[in-house]
Amino acid sequence: MKFTDGNWLIREGYSVESAMQVHDCRAEDGVLTAYASTTPLAGRGSMINTQLLTIRFHSPLPGVIGVKLTHFEGAVDRGPHFELHGGHIAGAGHEAGADTTTGADTTTGADTTTGAAAGHASITETDAYAELSSGGLSVRIDKGAQCSVSFFRSGERLTGSGFKSMAHVTGPAGEAYMREELDLSVGELVYGLGERFTAFVKNGQAVDIWNKDGGTSSEQAYKNIPFYLTSKGYGVFINDPGAVSLEVASEKVKKVQFSIPGESLEYFVIDGPTPKEVLGRYTHLTGKPALPPAWTFGLWLSTSFTTEYDEATVNAFVDGMAERDLPLSVFHFDCFWMKEFHWTDFKWDERVFPDPAGMLARLKEKGLKICVWINPYIGQRSRLFEEGRRSGYLVRKPNGDVWQTNLWQPGMGLVDFTNPDACAWYAGYLDELMDMGVDSFKTDFGERIPTDVAYHDGSDPEGMHNYYTFLYNKVVFEALERKLGRGGAAVFARSATAGGQQFPVHWGGDCYADYESMAESLRGGAVARPERLRLLEPRHRRLREHRPGACVQALAAVRPALHA
Repeated sequence: MKFTDGNWLIREGYSVESAMQVHDCRAEDGVLTAYASTTPLAGRGSMINTQLLTIRFHSPLPGVIGVKLTHFEGAVDRGPHFELHGGHIAGAGHEAGADTTTGADTTTGADTTTGAAAGHASITETDAYAELSSGGLSVRIDKGAQCSVSFFRSGERLTGSGFKSMAHVTGPAGEAYMREELDLSVGELVYGLGERFTAFVKNGQAVDIWNKDGGTSSEQAYKNIPFYLTSKGYGVFINDPGAVSLEVASEKVKKVQFSIPGESLEYFVIDGPTPKEVLGRYTHLTGKPALPPAWTFGLWLSTSFTTEYDEATVNAFVDGMAERDLPLSVFHFDCFWMKEFHWTDFKWDERVFPDPAGMLARLKEKGLKICVWINPYIGQRSRLFEEGRRSGYLVRKPNGDVWQTNLWQPGMGLVDFTNPDACAWYAGYLDELMDMGVDSFKTDFGERIPTDVAYHDGSDPEGMHNYYTFLYNKVVFEALERKLGRGGAAVFARSATAGGQQFPVHWGGDCYADYESMAESLRGGAVARPERLRLLEPRHRRLREHRPGACVQALAAVRPALHA
């Protein structure tokens, strides 16, 4: 999101109040707090009718430094929040995993140091600056006439927030945003931000972190993750599950700007120096990936969007692969294993699958694992709809009505995964399918999540738009783990957000059967690697339309799953 008009002017209708001068700093409970005025502080008379931005620095893990920038602290925190291992600063307090320490008076100007109780962070203050150090990473805020923040690794400056980079912004309708700008060095390249199908290097791109079902041929993405990695050996994770907007060397070519709606913004700078070390610390913070079972590394075959199929069709697919000496590991039943207009009801279409348990047993005799397609949308004709409506398991409008739409399935509702009872209800149907012989679930969709709704736990719908997929895939993955044991679970997920790497595996989304789309899928998978998402396959849903053979052969060399 752009707020400026070139290098000098502010866009019409916007007001930008930037951190200009630090008034004072204090260290308490392992947190370094600075108060920065948005106007020059020439004397006490200039401290009236101004704004103060509160900047808090803390370290949840060695080599990771969090920065929380706040304007007004009175907003109600409704969630949701990413599940962080190490934590963030909630509200105005100094908790949620920040290391504790004995507070020290740092207002005298003397060189004083406090150490965090966990032993990995320390705070130093002089007349010229205040600094928090964690591992080989440190952050320094200058106390001079121009407020600036710099991040160092063993004395070398990595990046920083220069004069007037931190800001509170007011939009044309009075809406509030928080903005940060971090420096880029000459030749520094930016990667990441989830599975994206645009150019691999993100410099020059405007990126909105907002999950959408847009296919692989657009700038939209199924797996938006507010984390980027640079060629200088550090990463930045913006700790907000909602709409994060980034201008990567675009609005200002030597900056990565990111902004969010609201009165507070938190991000983490994550040290390397190698990409492997950055990713290690990032996943330590947001969750380590589970190791997928060995069979997921074999070849998958799917019915894809074949609209008419039965057991004979499935056997023809499987036997056709055997005739070509192509060993299969998994067979996947896509949409039409359930009856039309009844998605999702977890019930086999008895017209074409009269003996599903027997069919699955016969496929397993061929050495195959079984995956079936599901999603969190409940069509009005589904047997689950009335159960969910009556029990309060479906997302509702603010007036109490069930939220419904005709997009995808007529009258469909949406499972409310903020309700623990709804999670258990949904997982119960998965248990029945696993008892029948199903080994995995394709957790499709999860991107078309409305914002004009009310959740069971009161979560902010704007934040839930991206975060919904985390809860959805977590419920399914944990149901598989309970039934199949640790190390035996694997989903086949399309959507994701930060932390989604804990629930492998993921597929690349809908694409065409041509070399250009193959490049899109491979690029999306490569871009997603910094977030440690394991990409299973691109879905060539129109494989028979044109040039199928060459595309299939090329893709089989790099991706283990194919859709027939």
